[in-house]
Amino acid sequence: MNNLLSVNSVRFIVLVLIQVLIFNNINFLGYINPYPYILFIAFFPVKSNRAIIILSGFLLGLIIDMFLDSGGIHAAACVFIAYVRPVILKFSFGTMYEHHNIKFAAVEFGSKITYIALLVALHHIILFSLEIFSLPKIILVVQKTLFSGIFTILLSIIITIIFSRKSK
Repeated sequence: MNNLLSVNSVRFIVLVLIQVLIFNNINFLGYINPYPYILFIAFFPVKSNRAIIILSGFLLGLIIDMFLDSGGIHAAACVFIAYVRPVILKFSFGTMYEHHNIKFAAVEFGSKITYIALLVALHHIILFSLEIFSLPKIILVVQKTLFSGIFTILLSIIITIIFSRKSK
């Protein structure tokens, strides 16, 4: 339990620092802003209490909002994906999730991509809808969601591959 808490605390701090120091400074063509900090929510232990993941997601989003001065949109998007995470886990991993037997380092690559892509897509739709908050600018919401989402998914997969432990 202590080891799990320390690993998740380090993951939280590292992802926030990387997001704030590196990825918040990327704004390519006005549409591409990567947000790989949501990997914290994605790889939070499955057997954990749901209230803890929602609270952690809120705290994560709130810290990002403080650095970006974005008024709570990251917190809202993070709470949403933390809330719907069990549904996405069940869709992506099926019976492995029902038995709480998911080890992210050992799952199929396709299931992992599906899981990350769904979380990123939902996060970005909520984030950019709240950021722009204008129905006539729905095309801009779709563009930002699509371009930032693709870049975030690719970046998240690369980060996952680099830092995943090989299971024996």
